[in-house]
Amino acid sequence: MLSLNTKFVDKHVKDIDIKNISEEIYEAQRTLMSKSGAGNSFLGWLDLPVNYDKEEFARIKKAAEKIQKSCDILIVIGIGGSYLGARAAIEFVKSPMYNRLKKDTPDIYYAGNTISSSALSDLLKICEGKDICVNIVSKSGTTTEPAVAFRIFRNLLEEKYGKEGAKERIFATTDKEKGTLKSFSDDEGYETFVVPDDVGGRFSVLTAVGLLPIAVAGIDIDAMMQGAADAREKYSVADINKNDALKYVALRNILYRLGKTTEVLVAYEPSVQMLCEWWKQLFGESEGKDGKGIYPSSLIFSTDLHSLGQFVQEGSRILFETVLNIKKSNDTVIIPNDPNNIDKLNFLSGEELEFVNKQAMLGTLFAHYDGYVANIVIDIEDRSAYTLGNIIYFFEYACAISGYVLGVNPFNQPGVESYKKNMFALLGKEGYEELRAALKARID
Repeated sequence: MLSLNTKFVDKHVKDIDIKNISEEIYEAQRTLMSKSGAGNSFLGWLDLPVNYDKEEFARIKKAAEKIQKSCDILIVIGIGGSYLGARAAIEFVKSPMYNRLKKDTPDIYYAGNTISSSALSDLLKICEGKDICVNIVSKSGTTTEPAVAFRIFRNLLEEKYGKEGAKERIFATTDKEKGTLKSFSDDEGYETFVVPDDVGGRFSVLTAVGLLPIAVAGIDIDAMMQGAADAREKYSVADINKNDALKYVALRNILYRLGKTTEVLVAYEPSVQMLCEWWKQLFGESEGKDGKGIYPSSLIFSTDLHSLGQFVQEGSRILFETVLNIKKSNDTVIIPNDPNNIDKLNFLSGEELEFVNKQAMLGTLFAHYDGYVANIVIDIEDRSAYTLGNIIYFFEYACAISGYVLGVNPFNQPGVESYKKNMFALLGKEGYEELRAALKARID
């Protein structure tokens, strides 16, 4: 399980501050648990770790085995929450170099998260001469980025395997009953999995949206769900001194009210980078509205200490850090001795590289603390599937409560639609003629 270390935040937040905000936190927690707040039709994730569809879960594992046996590459097509959770999980548990490692599972690449012709062209070149499967993830099937990518890969599969062969290699994760992609998949005979109506995209990693690619990568999804289930039980306790999720909410909101408007999620492992990207969407879309919200950013140390460390140490005092400390490394690397001591580092000979990494973390924590930067430290046991399930639920639960403390609906994202409307109008989509004319007049 996770544990919160608050010793590096005590210059900014005192026990009395936590006591003073605690009733707001409890009220937000009651609102969430009673399902009486804004966006309460999107709370399916809350009990998902124990109430998930067991029949579909078994089908996910069976489909994953089929994909593992039939293809060299799985293309996951989706944008935002439709791919971030899966990619975060695979890189966290396995490796950010997953595709380059020797393994008995397929390479996994992602499409439909950009409109770059160069990126898609490169991916098509990677697929040349390979057996391919596709997992299209879209609630509607009409979102531009994934829909375009799906057209291209569907055509590729049909040319390579024929329509009958292609349908055995295309798996659609979409609405249970309605929508363009659902009806098309049923007509074509694709196997389908469900994007639940009551789970928003950024909260969907523990549904088929995330679980199918994660299972294809050989990750134990039973262990992931158990980790989330145990977190659900632990964080439902209404005691800020016993519930680290509630305390995390309290700390970040106290710091926000002190003018710390940016939260930087920090990790010392590259394997956490995509988890940071998932976290940024989770909190950014949930809190950033009505002129409110803590801006979510991320850094990977020690790499980014050599680019942004100066700003964190001595720049404008607008940020605080949340540090993910993974206690156990997956691997051991010993630093060799150099008889000539050319780099003057023989004092490290025989040490594990992970020891150096941990001392870098401690040194940075002390430096930033002394530089008056608040650091919330979250200690994480390891990079197992179980721990990942725990992390996912911890952040989802904290995010929902924090949104209610801020006074926003944590489960909608009205601002996301603005760019889509403008893009559709400029591309000439039917029904957007008036907006297109207005935009063209602004361009001219």
